[in-house]
Parts: sequence; structure tokens; C-alpha cells
Amino acid sequence: MRFDLLGPLAVHRGDRLIPLGSVKQRLLLAALLLRPNETVGTDELVPMLWADEPPPSAAANLRTYVRGLRRLLGEERIPTAAGGYLLAVRPGERDLDRFDAAAARGRDALTAGDAVRAETELAEAVTLWRGAPLADLPSHPLLTRWVAQLQEQRLLAEEDYAEAMLAQGASAAVVGRLRALLDEHPLRQRAWSQLMLGLYRIGDVAGALDAFQQARQILAEETGLDPAPQLIRLYDDILHHRPSLVANGFTSSGEPTPDATSPATPGSGGRRPEQLPLAVPQFVGRATELARLNALLDREGPATVVISAVSGMAGVGKTALALHWSHRVSDRFPDGQLYVNLHGYDEAEVAFPDDALQGFLEALGVPPSRIPTSTEARTGLYRSLLASRRMLVVLDNARDASQVRPLLPGAGGCLVVVTSRDRLADLVAAEGAEPLRLDVLTDDESMSLLAGRLGATRLATDPEAVTDIIAATGRLPLALSMVAARVATHPTFPLDAIAAELHSTEARLDVLADGDVRRVFSRSYLALSPPAARLFRLLGLHPGPDLSADAAAALAGVPTAAVVPPLRELTRLHLLTEHTPGRYTFHDLLRVYAAELADSSEHAGERRAGRQRLYDHYLHGAYPAAVLLQPQWAPIEPVPPLPGVIRRPATDHDAALAWFTAEHRVLLRMVRQAADSGFEAYAWQLAWTLNTFVAPRGLWQDQLAIQQVALTAAEKIDDLAGQATANRLLSRAFTRLGEHEDAEHRLRRALDLYRNLNDPTGQAQTLHNYCELCFLGGRLDEALTHAREALRLYRMVDNRSGAARALNAIGWLLATTGEYNQAIESCTAALAEQRRSNDRNGQAATLDSIGFAYDRLGDHARAVDCYQQAIQLFRDTADRYHEAETLVRLGDSRETMGDKAGAIAAWRQAARIYDDVDDPAIDEALRRIERLTETTAGPCGASG
Repeated sequence: MRFDLLGPLAVHRGDRLIPLGSVKQRLLLAALLLRPNETVGTDELVPMLWADEPPPSAAANLRTYVRGLRRLLGEERIPTAAGGYLLAVRPGERDLDRFDAAAARGRDALTAGDAVRAETELAEAVTLWRGAPLADLPSHPLLTRWVAQLQEQRLLAEEDYAEAMLAQGASAAVVGRLRALLDEHPLRQRAWSQLMLGLYRIGDVAGALDAFQQARQILAEETGLDPAPQLIRLYDDILHHRPSLVANGFTSSGEPTPDATSPATPGSGGRRPEQLPLAVPQFVGRATELARLNALLDREGPATVVISAVSGMAGVGKTALALHWSHRVSDRFPDGQLYVNLHGYDEAEVAFPDDALQGFLEALGVPPSRIPTSTEARTGLYRSLLASRRMLVVLDNARDASQVRPLLPGAGGCLVVVTSRDRLADLVAAEGAEPLRLDVLTDDESMSLLAGRLGATRLATDPEAVTDIIAATGRLPLALSMVAARVATHPTFPLDAIAAELHSTEARLDVLADGDVRRVFSRSYLALSPPAARLFRLLGLHPGPDLSADAAAALAGVPTAAVVPPLRELTRLHLLTEHTPGRYTFHDLLRVYAAELADSSEHAGERRAGRQRLYDHYLHGAYPAAVLLQPQWAPIEPVPPLPGVIRRPATDHDAALAWFTAEHRVLLRMVRQAADSGFEAYAWQLAWTLNTFVAPRGLWQDQLAIQQVALTAAEKIDDLAGQATANRLLSRAFTRLGEHEDAEHRLRRALDLYRNLNDPTGQAQTLHNYCELCFLGGRLDEALTHAREALRLYRMVDNRSGAARALNAIGWLLATTGEYNQAIESCTAALAEQRRSNDRNGQAATLDSIGFAYDRLGDHARAVDCYQQAIQLFRDTADRYHEAETLVRLGDSRETMGDKAGAIAAWRQAARIYDDVDDPAIDEALRRIERLTETTAGPCGASG
């Protein structure tokens, strides 16, 4: 079945068009299609069908329309749901979903420089459009907003398609499409620049220059603004016939040219980060403050770093001002924008300078494995990268000057905006920051904010109550916004009743610092039902960044079904956001407020019990998933599960992988939080489970961070097994990051601990890891000694899986020393055992070793066969890092066989994986591709 929304509403079963009946029935179907697989409440559907005047029989009529749709679509498509109706839609059945997917693939291809694939994908996306979305349905505010958003997505896809066509040399075709687009949407400056470029390339230079003049005139008449700097630069390039216009950054094959200046990446080389979050909608007032920020732009210079320190009380709108202004002037900073929320007043999530620097360096294109470990070194690298760039840096919610200083550029034409509750006097005195203190809104601005959210008509019903609301909220933007949300979600409540609530003396948490904000929060909190209020408090214990309904149920100590109603209540009142289906997140300030409630003395018992249930939920969800991901790893003995809890652990490899994919960001925080809150055993064991996910992906920095926390936690409670495990896994991270001395220290410590524990399996695992470290250091005899001792220990305890992996390690070492036949013999024995035990990851590693030995013996065809089997097994087990290593060796064998195209294809696959995991091995893969590409082209190029 196909549901088509990108034009008149249409439904097809196979090739047959299904008649959809009356307008009301089609409106109902549209409402359900806008929220597929989600229960849409009857109270939402009735206004959709009858606007503000539903008939007395509206509910009965709605049921009639539902029955009609069930007859047309099938009973199973609209199952019974409490409180409303749900339309079951399968993946790919909506043309909208196919459009989104194709457009996303096209943008990814553009980013990767693959113009051929980008054009194909984007052509698929734009051809799905048959006209205005739902063009045959009557206007409704919900539909109008949705259509406007979708039209914007369409225009972006059209512009991306034009970019891909230009890269492919289809300039004439682009000109025609863009003229039609601009006739309807004349304010699209990106489309004007593409039209100018297309006209220039077909030889119509006068037309390109005339297009610029048209754009300038339209912008002036419609907006009063000049063209964007990028459009002006393009006009100047066309006037001077600059060479970069000929190829637009792409060769005829769609590959990026080495020295082209793409409009998307102006300025100096490297990535162009655009990290600004979405600006607050319906921003009001602040004319004086915006003018002072604008004045800072005139102070920019090639060697000047301009700093603005925006300070004020919590909720006064510092972030809103900073983001609103930053978006307005972003075009003045051609090298991009960096943004970080420093969570300065959130002790649970405070961003330390070295963590913020890590994020900035990654955004600037530095692979995680190349980022220095010390704050000083990171600051030096960061300042070096920014020295020749013009960037806007927004440091939001800083605690004090010391948190900010390492994040300040040292030179270059950058501008920094810092927001903080602190006045940052030290930053003003020492770094010459321009102070900008933000006060509450004026009465007129407060009125404008409420009118923007609620409409002037609503306010006119009781102007005296509106005046009371503004006074009671202290004209604080956050408080006004929350009151506006309460009024909007209760349209039948009189405004004087809302005003009376705000004047109530029954406020809680008045003793806390920012009384106005917390007073508004407390009113929303006190309005909750008891289950929702309790859940809200408990959610403050979760470290974020988001959580599932199952995690919320664990915190509350109730079945998942029982937690769904309070979750809905919290999301309805905007105290929680369901940012993706089934996953919830807090606004930062609301998380702080909930945590303060949970930390109050009256909830001390509830707090500790809730935390234990939370860690129990994640550990006993992660542990079975970890065993499914790495079934041959020696297991740990987890903390016993709490009794009486219904669990839904993953039951197969794919489910385990999906669980970790959804939860790994949570687990990274959970490890640290458990260690800090007195649950050290949970901390090191969660770290062990997470290692089964991050290690195969080459996420060595994550592995390093969690195992450092795990080791400290295990040492704190004198847990020798935990210390041994953490030391061993810490050594693996150090090894992969090139810190071999630290890795060896941790391996020796792990060996000592396993010996004290009389744990031969642990000793064997550690010796196996030691073997790899010695091999990397060129100590081959020592590596072989460790591998053979590991084999002896594994056999002593009849650990056949471990013994097989040790046999493979021995075989690999023999192959690297030229003992190829012995290597094959050892690895063949390993492979037989691994096939018996279905150790797919072990088989992959062993086949890779056998392939290496056959390659060195000159039997390249057999080597290729082994490598291909290994690659497939690595993919089956989601071991991307080792898949890339084998792909490199496969390419080497294919090159030796004279299959240059096959070699390049393998190396490109490896390079993509290394790029995904930010591993420096990508450089060697790219060098191989470049070398062979040059050899293939010959001295006269590809056709020579």
C-alpha cells in the first residue's frame, strides 16, 4: 500500500487507486498519516475535522469515518487504541518518508563529494512531488504549518539537486529549473547563486550578472536587506572570470578538485562546523542589546579576538539572545560557528574544558585518536586551528572565567559570545571582554512575547489578568514562556484563574536561589497527578541525554505500562519531550529542577532506591546484550538482579546491537554517575558491558574514558576482579591509541591481579593482549612466548574458544616471521574449533591470518577467498575496525594479482570505515588508492 501526501492525498493498493470518500474522511486520514503509528487523541481529531464548531454528534460521526477508512484500508490498519485512533504504516509506504530518505542520502553524497550518486538520489527525491502537499484538502492551521515546513524541505532538496547537477556539468538544465523555482520563491539566495553560476557556465555572463541585480532588487523591496556576502562574492568572481567558477569544486567525474573553493566551505581548509542550535522562535525585544552586539562586529580584525560576556539571572534569556543574534550574523563568519553548552550550574553534567575542547577539535576535523590528552595541549591545537580563521564561538551557560579561558581563541578574526549567570568580571579585566548584562523584559516586550505565543485576540479577553500575569512572573522570559504554554494547553481556563495561580503563596522551593524560575516550575510540578510528580522527581536522577519508557519504569519501580500515562502527562505539559518515538529528554533547566526535587532531604530514601533500580535496569539490560555481541568473551559475574522486576533483555545479536546503539550515550554517562553516587560495582560492570560495543567500532577514546572510571571505582571498593578487568581493558585502549608504555603497565598490573585471584582465564586473556602489544613493538619472540603461555592456560581450564584464539595468535606471529606453513597449520586447527563453537568473530580473525599466510606464499587467489570470508564474518558481528584491516589486506592481494580496480574498491571501503571511526589508518588507505590511481592513469592521464 502507498500513501501519497506530496500532492493531492492518494492511496494505492498495488497499482489500484483507492477512493477515499468524503472530505471529512480524507481529513481524518491526513491527520492520522501526519502521525503514523501513533495514537492521535479524539480531542485532537475533532477540531481537525470541524475547526472551532464541532456538532453535538462529532464523536459519533468520527467513529463513522473511522469505520469507513477501515473498510477501505483494512481493519488491521486502524487498530483499537485507548483515547483515539492509530494508523499502522509500514516503512517506505509514505511518499514523504521515501522523499526524506532519498534527500538525506543525496546530501550525504554531496558532503562526501560523490556528485553522481547525489544527483541520482536527489532526482528520486524531487520527482516524488506531485504538487502542494494535501492540495485537495481544506485549509486548517495544523495542515498549513505542516505544509509550510514540508515546502521548505522541498526547496532545500531542489537546491541540493541543483548543486549536484552543476557538479555534473548539467548547467543548462539547472538554469531552467532554477528560474521556475525563483519565480515562486524569489527570496532564495542559494538558488540565485546557483542560477548565476549556471548562466555563467553556459556562457551567458550578462545573464548571470543581470540575475544578481534582480536578486538585489527583490531582496531590497521585500526585506530591506542587501544580498548575503556569499552572493556578493560570487558576483565579484563572475566579474573577474575567476577559474574556480569553471568547475565549482568538482571535476567532470564528480570528485572534489584539490584547490577549489566551494561556497559551502569558504575560508581556510578543513571542516566548516555549523553547530548553532535552533534559535528561540518568536524572539522579542532586546533592541539595545542587539545593537551593542552588532557594534562588536566593527571591532573585528585579522589579529583580534572579540569577546562578549553576556550575564544575567537564570531564565532571563541569555541563550535566546546569543542564539538569535548569532544566527542573524552567521554569514559574517565564513569559517563557521562552534557552540557548546557548558552546563556551568549543572553539577551532574558540567562540561569540563578538556571535554569541550574534544568536541570542538572533532568538529574542526581532528580525529579523536589524534587529540592530545592534556587540556593545555588541546588548547594549543585548538588555537592553532583557529588562528587563520574567522569563526563565531558561542560558549553557553559558563560557570566562571576559569571554565571559559581554555576555550578562547588566541588570535585570528574570531568573535566569542559567552553567556553566564556570573558577571565574569575576571574575563572583563584580564581578557578585555565586553560586558553585557541582561535584565528582564519590559512590560511591552512581555506583552509581545505572550501575544506571539497566544495571539492578541486571546489576550484581549482579559487585559487586566494579562497585566497581573506579567507582574507575577517578574517579566522573566522563561517564566512567561511557561505560563504561555499552560494557557495554550488549557484553552478553556480563564486568564484570571491562571493569574490567581501565579499569585498563590503556596510556592515551594522559595529558599532556592532563582526564586522566580523555580516558582513557575513548582506551579507546573504541583499541578501534576501524584504518579507524574513522583516520576518527574525520579527522572532528575537520570544522567541523560535521553531515556526510554523502560528506564523511566525502572526508576519508578513499576511496570512499563504503568509509567506510560505519567510520561504522557509530562510531555503534554512540556515538562518532558519525546524527541524520537519512545525516547524522552529534558530541557536542561527542567532537568536541574527535577534533580533538586529528588535531592531534597524528604526524598532521600526514594533517591537511593531509585538509583539502584536505575543501575540494575541498565546493567541487566546491557549484560545479556553484551554476551550476545561477544559470546566468546570470558563473562563477568554481575551484581545480582533486583527481585520482582520484569525484564525484556535482547534475545539475538541484532536486538543486542540495536539496544547498545540506542543506549550507548546513556551508558557512557551512567558509568560515571554510578561511580560518583556510591554504586561502584555497577560502574565497573557497566563499563565492561559497554566495551563489547565500543571496542569493535574502534571507539578507543570512549573505551579509555569508561575504563579509567571503572578502575577507580573498583579500587575504591577493593574489588580485585573489577580492578583486573578494568586494567586489562584499559591497556587495550592505550594500545590502540599508541600509548604503549601505559598499556604495558596496565597489562602487568592485570596479570598480577589475575594471579592473586587464581584466575587462569583472566591471565590467558591478558597474555593474549600482551602478545599484540609486543607484536606492535617489534618484540616478536616475546609475543610468541605470551601467546603460547596463553594457549597453555586456556587448555588447562578447557577453554576451547580461548585456546582457538590463542592458536590464531600463534599462527599470525609465525606468518609474520616467515613460517607460513606452520602458521597455516596452527590457524587451521583454530578455525576448526571456532566453527564447532560458532565463534564467528574468531573465525573472521583466523581466516584473515590464513589469508595473510597464503598471500605471502604466493597463493593470492586462496588468500582473497579467505579475506572475503573474513570480511563477511566481521560484518556479521559488527566488527568494523577489523573489517577495515582485512579490507586493506584484500586490496593488497588484488593489486598483486593485477586486479587494480578490485584493489581500489577494497581500499575505498576500508577508508570509509576508518573515516567513520576517525582512525588515522585512513591516511595509509588513501595513500594506497592515490598510488594505484596514478599508476593506472599513466603519464598522459586516464585516457593516455
